[in-house]
Amino acid sequence: MQPVLNVSAAPVNRFIHGEYFECWMTELAEPLGSKSVGVNITRVPPGKAAFPLHHHHVNEEHFFILSGTGVLRFGDKTYPVGPNDYVLTPAGGPELAHQFVNTGDGDLVYLAMSSLLLPEVVGYPDSDKTSVRIATTGQESTRFFIRDSAKDGVGYWDGEDGQAVSALVQQARTDT
Repeated sequence: MQPVLNVSAAPVNRFIHGEYFECWMTELAEPLGSKSVGVNITRVPPGKAAFPLHHHHVNEEHFFILSGTGVLRFGDKTYPVGPNDYVLTPAGGPELAHQFVNTGDGDLVYLAMSSLLLPEVVGYPDSDKTSVRIATTGQESTRFFIRDSAKDGVGYWDGEDGQAVSALVQQARTDT
């Protein structure tokens, strides 16, 4: 195990979606083998956001603004952010939803840190959906999305007719 990683040698991933979402993430913790904390440097170009407005039900995130300026959407409020600002987004409901938007002329660059507890449930208030992640990134079928309007479409007992229980009881009685 190597305990030191220089940012210049860290893997960088680019994410882009449509006209308003784009970022480069330099992964810092994962390449060193971290399992419980995620850390990256996120770079967002002007006029963009890295990710949709979202809130984590399980994990909290911390951010330290390195350079650039922007706005933090937090719940139903907005806050200006710039160099040396520290931001905490606790786990919870839609009132804690958060998103950084680069409203400046240069890149908005921040250090992002998060706990990595599983399973994780993430809500997306702008698009009325929820995701559930059951395993770490990189594993197949680790996350699924559901429209919030469909959340209560199936009840706990739906489809549970007890036939498997009946068959086991009948088999046990036949065996004795």
